[in-house]
Amino acid sequence: MYCPQCGQERTSEATSFCSQCGFLLTAAAELLHTGGAPPHAPNASSSPQARGLKQGLFIFLLTFLLAPIVGLISVFGLRMEPWPVGIVVFLLGVGGMLRMAYAVMFEPSSAAALAEASGAGSAEPQLGARVLDQALPPPSFAPPTARGRLDTSDLEPASVIEGTTKLLDKGP
Repeated sequence: MYCPQCGQERTSEATSFCSQCGFLLTAAAELLHTGGAPPHAPNASSSPQARGLKQGLFIFLLTFLLAPIVGLISVFGLRMEPWPVGIVVFLLGVGGMLRMAYAVMFEPSSAAALAEASGAGSAEPQLGARVLDQALPPPSFAPPTARGRLDTSDLEPASVIEGTTKLLDKGP
């Protein structure tokens, strides 16, 4: 796979960023695997409000399953009065209704509203756009000069005593 931004070849499947420009390659790889279609299309039930309503309804309906079981265990298994049934009905029934009320009053009704409120703009990175949160910083090296790349034999080694000599030149 090649980087869609600069054309650099991906060194291995384990790398997530382009080694030359720092572009996030995982989103591009997902697009290639799905044939260009988004990996998961957003649906209407993925909003936080819809999830909260489903959770509240599940907790409320769980009351009708657990209350009889707790009642049977307390009356026939433990030979006591069925007061634990009241606790189960109160906790699950009222808890489920409170969860649904919280979802309706305080949670956003769509995932787009949640993304706008958080300032993200878009929940998924766009192909070709640089993701600033996850991208590598720009390279800090200078490109080779016009005469070509330097060989290690072209470089002049610094003297071992150069630093000491400079200190002596400064004087006391």
